[in-house]
Amino acid sequence: MLTKGSFPTMKTVSRMLMIAALIAFSGLAQAGDTSVLRPPTGSKVAIVVFEDLECPQCARVEPLLEDAEKTYNIPLVRYDFSLPMHPWSFEAHVNARYFDTKGKPLGEEYRRWVFKNQNSITKMKVRGMSERFAAEHRVTLPAFVDPDGKLAAKVREDYATGERVGIDHTPTIYVVGESRQTPYIEVKETSQLFSTIDQMKALVQADAPRSKNSSGRKVKPVQ
Repeated sequence: MLTKGSFPTMKTVSRMLMIAALIAFSGLAQAGDTSVLRPPTGSKVAIVVFEDLECPQCARVEPLLEDAEKTYNIPLVRYDFSLPMHPWSFEAHVNARYFDTKGKPLGEEYRRWVFKNQNSITKMKVRGMSERFAAEHRVTLPAFVDPDGKLAAKVREDYATGERVGIDHTPTIYVVGESRQTPYIEVKETSQLFSTIDQMKALVQADAPRSKNSSGRKVKPVQ
């Protein structure tokens, strides 16, 4: 503690600067726009992931996300977060958006296919590999996938959304739910994905309105 007329030691100054930096960082973290971290309409719980199709860790996590989606029967909401350091990622994300226009399941299948074949794809091969996927699924990949730039705009919009949230790495995974107190939880360890979903389901259930029985007592809604 400093008193009037005293001078802080270097150790004290360093500590004060560290505290100030932590406060500033905390303020920046809290300034993120998390309004998008909500489940889709009609769903109480969902998984939200910001991913890069060229990201090796995203490829490793993909089977776990797919397993969680099927096990809990909840939506998996993807955001394109194509990192500038990856040479073919953006093109692949645009292609995924194109396959989405042919049916959402096809777009999802393409993304999973890219993750599985990630090591075989290069900037020079992404077009040919995507043509191969299209042929295997009896879909034509046009010479100009995105002539008016609308698909690329959607990819950039997702990236901008991620920046507003404060995303700085891929994959960034959240479990989101209709909980007033805790609407989202970041999954920092993938091994905790299932337990985090269970936690969110419990939070949502706790926030659910309770109906009254004939005696006027509140009862837990039947699921």
